[in-house]
Amino acid sequence: NVQRGLPTYLQHAGISQNLNNELPLSAKFLDSSGQPVTLGQYFHDRPIVLAQVYFSCGMLCPQVMHGAAESLKQTGFKAGKDYDVVVASFDPKDTPQQAAAEKQRFLGWLGDPSAASGVHFLTGTQPSIDALTHATGFHYVSVQGPDGKMDQFAHSSVIMVATPDGRLSKYFSGIQYVPRDLRLALVDASNHKIGSAADLFLLYCCSYNPSSGRYTVSIL
Repeated sequence: NVQRGLPTYLQHAGISQNLNNELPLSAKFLDSSGQPVTLGQYFHDRPIVLAQVYFSCGMLCPQVMHGAAESLKQTGFKAGKDYDVVVASFDPKDTPQQAAAEKQRFLGWLGDPSAASGVHFLTGTQPSIDALTHATGFHYVSVQGPDGKMDQFAHSSVIMVATPDGRLSKYFSGIQYVPRDLRLALVDASNHKIGSAADLFLLYCCSYNPSSGRYTVSIL
């Protein structure tokens, strides 16, 4: 959604809360070992914590992942037993090697290396990325850097919770998430309950400001 008062290049980088929307479970990705997978492989008996980031982001994406790990640690639940984590890159240039490195960093923040089987970092081609971002309502904008390449992204910060059968149940914005609320969202999703829309306080990230022609930090 377009939000008033934002720079033009951020006005189309928001979130639409597509609650109860079905995720594209047949969309094809590569996991962090480079093996072909479908999104639906991770949807069975447990709720899913879902995030969309890009692995070369040096600002907001790591904070989103760190905040999610810190909150999940405090829910009392265990990845791979009570829930799974799926992190999908929206940059088609990202590689499984980058996904593997980011997965290890996330497991370090989570403080539980044994949870690796329940944490999945994915990369994919543009059609699969588009299918997922369309379903989740995650909007981002490619931004041209000073070298003329579209290698930067303006995007907002959000994590989502989905039901075991692949429907969006809850959205959390920002980079810190209340563990009690996240725990409740996981319980509701595990029971196939769909939460209500929330007022989201969005943080935006982009390291190049085309209006000024230089790289800046834009976290609003």
